[in-house]
Amino acid sequence: MSEYLVLCLILFSLGAFGVLYRRNILVMFMSIELMLNAVNLLMVYFSALHNDQSGQVFVFFIMAVAAAEITIGLAILVMIFRHLGSINIDSLKNLKW
Repeated sequence: MSEYLVLCLILFSLGAFGVLYRRNILVMFMSIELMLNAVNLLMVYFSALHNDQSGQVFVFFIMAVAAAEITIGLAILVMIFRHLGSINIDSLKNLKW
C-alpha cells in the first residue's frame, strides 16, 4: 500500500469523524472540505500513477466548485449566526417555515 493511499485514508477518516461527532457547523464544513481534499489528493495520485493528466484537470474543476460552495455555505452560516446567535447544529431545530 502506498503512502499516498494511507495519507488519503487518514485524512478522509478524520473528516468523517469531524462530520459525525462534532456539533459545530463550522467544524462540519471544514471536515467536509478535508474529505474532499483527501479524494482530490487520491485522484491526483492515481492520475500521475497512470500518466493521464485528465484526473488532474478534473481536480482543478472540483476545487473551483468547492471554493464557490464554501463561499455560499459561509454566507448562509453568517445569516444563521445573525438570526440565532449560535452556530450549534442543535439550535437549527428551532428554524421552521
